[in-house]
Formats: sequence, C-alpha cells, structure tokens
Amino acid sequence: MDAGTRGVERVSFRTYHEVEGRDSSGLGEQVAAQRARVTNRLRTVARTVAVMSGKGGVGKSYIASALALGMAARMRGGVGLLDADLNSPTASRLLGARGPLRVDADGVHPAVAQGDVKVMSMELLLDEGQPVTWRQPSGERFVWRGLLETGALRELLGDVAWQSLDVLVVDLAPGGDRLSDLFELVPQLTGALVVTIPSEESRVSVERSIRTAQALGVPLLGIVENMSGYACDTCGGTRPLFDGRAGAALAEAFGIPLLGSVPFHPVNDQRPQLELPASVVDAVTASLMITQPTQVPSS
Repeated sequence: MDAGTRGVERVSFRTYHEVEGRDSSGLGEQVAAQRARVTNRLRTVARTVAVMSGKGGVGKSYIASALALGMAARMRGGVGLLDADLNSPTASRLLGARGPLRVDADGVHPAVAQGDVKVMSMELLLDEGQPVTWRQPSGERFVWRGLLETGALRELLGDVAWQSLDVLVVDLAPGGDRLSDLFELVPQLTGALVVTIPSEESRVSVERSIRTAQALGVPLLGIVENMSGYACDTCGGTRPLFDGRAGAALAEAFGIPLLGSVPFHPVNDQRPQLELPASVVDAVTASLMITQPTQVPSS
C-alpha cells in the first residue's frame, strides 16, 4: 500500500509466506515468531481492552475514542488507542490525530492526539476517502481477505512502538470474529467493553458477540448503552430516542455490570464534541483498575 502522501512511503502488511526465516514454508514457526513479536511489543502495556459491539451504527468508535480521552486525564502512565476497524477507520479523526507518522528502527510511532492519547489507525496511512485494498490472488478473494486483515492487525500490534502505557484501547470492527482474531494475538487481553444502543435489534446482535467473548474466555468488563436518550440542552431533560432497554436487559441476562448510559447530545458549540459523562469514564476506569496488570512471561 502506498502511503507516500501521508509521509510514510510504502507500507506492506506481510502474509505468512513472506516472513523471512530459515524455512519460508514453515508456517508453524512463522506464526510463533509473529505472536512473539506482538507479545514483546506489548510487554510495556499494562492493560489491553477491546471495545466491541454486535453491529455497526451504535457509536462504538465514538465511545472508544471518548473513553481513551477521558482515561488519559485520569491515568499518568499513558493511554493508547488502536483503531482495528481496518475498512472503516474513524478514531483518529475523532481524536484529531494527524500524520505523518514517524518511522525508525524501533518501528512506527503512533500519532499523538488530544489529551496525549497515542493513536494508530489505517486512516493515517490512506489517502483521504480511499478504501483499503489488499494484494491477493485474483481468484477466490474472499478466501484470502480474512487472513490479510488478521495479518494487518498483527502488524499494527507488533510493529507499532506503543512504548509504556497504562491502557491500550482497541476499537474493533463490529461482530465477534474480530474479537477472536485479537484474542489469538493477545491472549493476555484484559477484557472487553460492550457497546449497544437501547433497541431490541441491537440487543439481539450484541448478545451474539457477548456469547462469542464468553466462548473464548475473554473477561467482560461491562456494558455501555449509547444513545440512551435525546438530551435537550434547552430544557435540560432527556427524551427517548430508541425503543427498548438493551443495556439493562443484557446486563441482567449475562450478569455483566451496566457501567453507564450515554444520551445523544445535539451539536452545541458550548459542549466538547468528544466527551463521555464522568460517571461512565470513572466506572470503566474502575473496572479496569481492579484487574491485575498484564504479566507477560519472559521470552
């Protein structure tokens, strides 16, 4: 992929057969080496949390970005955000992160956004409005695409110089399969935060993702219900925006804490455009801090 206009020159996400080594066809050795690289890179990251949903359109990237910004004001050790929604990246734009990215012997250095949040996103590598394109065999492309996307996620985790962080927030694409890919690469994952909206359609979709997390053994830190109402800046009240009570229903069904509900606010020049209620940020931060920092075995 040519990221020259972003000041990074060409970027190539390697596939298994392109990894250098004694035996270029030794798939098992290659996978082990790649996982070791991710493990070593994240050795200085105390906690890694996935932000997931069951469907698009629930404001997951907004919640992930605003959460990273809120936690950065509460944690002295640093907060990073990896936008793992490779085909629809938006987190860097939400946080105001810009390139060009710096590349040296230590790897690719993430952009530093507002609040000193370290951000890495495909959006920082792509031309404005251009989609991600994959170098793949011309036939049966759907067979290869999943492997290529997982390879790109591995590179973003293993080749980015995250350095020391209290928390790395990973904004996943909708659905449970991306969580499975992340957990394969980061088995020491601290946990997952689930985002839903109140509707019944969202409840059913998010339920599938929660079951995926449970089947994998990923700890569920809690649920955030987004767009839980329409906040009226004139009258100070909150009115219903969607029918349903998905956040509470999912919390009751799975025994997961409902960490907060976030109303929809209309555009107001007097309000920050990227902000969560302090109670929500505090609740998520508390759920993270009661977990033990990741202890990565020595290689």
